Amino acid sequence: MKLGLENIKGLSDALCLYENLSRMRPLPNAKQCTQLLFSLKTKNSRCFGTISDANCYSREKMKLGLGNIKGLGDALSLYEKMSRMSPLPSVVQFNQLLSRVVNLKEYSAAIHIFRDISCNLGVSVDDYTLNIAINCYCLSNRVDYGFSVLGWFFKRGCVPDTFTFTTLLKGLFKENKINEAQGLFRKMVKEGLCELDAVTYGTVIDGLCKAGNTPMAIEMLRVMEKGRSCRPDTHIYTTVIDSLCKGRMIDSALKLFDEMSEKGIPPDVVTYNALVCGLCNLSSWGKVKMLMKEMIDYKIYPNLITYNSLVDALCKEGLVDEAKEVLQIMKQQNVNPDLISYNSLMDGYCLQGRMDEARYVFDSMASKNIAPDVWSCSILVNGYCRMKKIDDAMHIFREMPRKGLKPNVITYTTILKGLFLGGRCSEALEIFDELQAVGLIPNFYTYCNMLDGLCRNGEVERALLLLDALEGKGGGKHHLHIGYYSVIIDGLCEAKKLDVARALFNDLPYKGLEPDVVTYNILIKGCCQNGLFEEAKDILLKMKQASLSPNEITYNVIVQGNLRGGKYEDAAKFFEELCAKGFTVCASTLELMLDLLDPEDKNSTIFKMIQKLSPDTLKQKL
Repeated sequence: MKLGLENIKGLSDALCLYENLSRMRPLPNAKQCTQLLFSLKTKNSRCFGTISDANCYSREKMKLGLGNIKGLGDALSLYEKMSRMSPLPSVVQFNQLLSRVVNLKEYSAAIHIFRDISCNLGVSVDDYTLNIAINCYCLSNRVDYGFSVLGWFFKRGCVPDTFTFTTLLKGLFKENKINEAQGLFRKMVKEGLCELDAVTYGTVIDGLCKAGNTPMAIEMLRVMEKGRSCRPDTHIYTTVIDSLCKGRMIDSALKLFDEMSEKGIPPDVVTYNALVCGLCNLSSWGKVKMLMKEMIDYKIYPNLITYNSLVDALCKEGLVDEAKEVLQIMKQQNVNPDLISYNSLMDGYCLQGRMDEARYVFDSMASKNIAPDVWSCSILVNGYCRMKKIDDAMHIFREMPRKGLKPNVITYTTILKGLFLGGRCSEALEIFDELQAVGLIPNFYTYCNMLDGLCRNGEVERALLLLDALEGKGGGKHHLHIGYYSVIIDGLCEAKKLDVARALFNDLPYKGLEPDVVTYNILIKGCCQNGLFEEAKDILLKMKQASLSPNEITYNVIVQGNLRGGKYEDAAKFFEELCAKGFTVCASTLELMLDLLDPEDKNSTIFKMIQKLSPDTLKQKL
């Protein structure tokens, strides 16, 4: 590309290069195309000259050109013709072109054109042009540059309006600059920078909800309700209801939903979808059924999103047959299940180990004109790996490229885990190398599976070498994560290398890391497995001193360890703490207690421990 630009001597060379670029598959990106356009202008100082009105497109033809823009190449070609007209087209026509480029989501190109229009062509841009530029910067995650354009308004005698400030608010929320967004909004209100409309309030409420600050969003909703100029509408209420549902505050969501009806604000299908999804996630199937009946009574009919939420929740709950019935209802209601519907059903079958039925769903998609995607294949690969049918998983994995699908990092991580689970360590290492060779970047879960798989297959030394390599990345994305060390410490404990595990644990602060509850639990378990009960107690004490609260796993681990070591009195003491904190005795702890129980000895410590459990708990565990 650079060599081509250097060899351009005139218009024919430029057009020839552009023709070559337009035939490339895939097409060059926006940066390359704009590089051609703006390099020509810089190098040649518009040496192609200007075109008089007699020799250029008429204004009518130029309008037709705007309507015919189908891609970035068309837009840049038209811009080049417009920029060589004499006199230049009006700012309105340049704005129309910029708007088309934004609609193509080519924000970088739009910014380059904006700069060229205002700095090189000398077109007197207006408030509409500046708003487009701010919007492009915000969509490109450069809200700071958007604020710099704000200064252009005053220099050109333009007045920033509601759209200007609302766009900046969106940009701040998009970059998760919540405090700055709230500060700007307060300034807008206090100084009266512009008129606040429903879109402005909606932007703030949506941003607060996405940031997890639903209480503040509700406060903003109450402010709107007290106002006169713009009251909250269905969309605003739905945004807050959806946020409450996602935060599992379903009672508050239903209360706000009832408020809508009281105030005469009609809910729509999106409102009901938010509630259905929230109730499904809490397994409140009775309420879901009532809500869907209410929808139909109000002639608001469930759509694809409604049904997909229901299918997905049922499958995750293990109710796959019920989910399959929902798919039949969808068809009866002329709502065709899509790829998401079938992926959820496949995942449900895989979670239950019903791989033949999952595979049938996968194979039957083609007859419904639905092409499986990478996620479909990843679900099936994961299902086969869970069932230790590694050859079947590998077959699907290797078939993906032949179907035009590129496995992503999730697919690679899944097959890695399966290969390690099946003891096929060397193949897993080859897959890890392949992952990086195809240009994918291993993520946190990839590395955790690698470290865990190596440890479980007796390759602890190799796992330590991989950990050293991660430490040597020097601040990379996955550099020094406590999760990696927890996996290695667990592997070392299982390999009876407690001294190395202890040394690695004690070295964590020097690496700038603090052990978490998981790390402490692993080391406590390792000490118990090696008969070091006093050390396990000391680690538990250190855990509390580090302001970390022992959890259910902590107490079950230490109770089991003391029981296996014959330390029944100590086991009883920790068992008392477990019960006092309201934690649950896990099935493996109860099984161990029952194995050690002497039915004839009613005064034994273990008998007294079991007596503390309720009959319902015993029945449930047994």
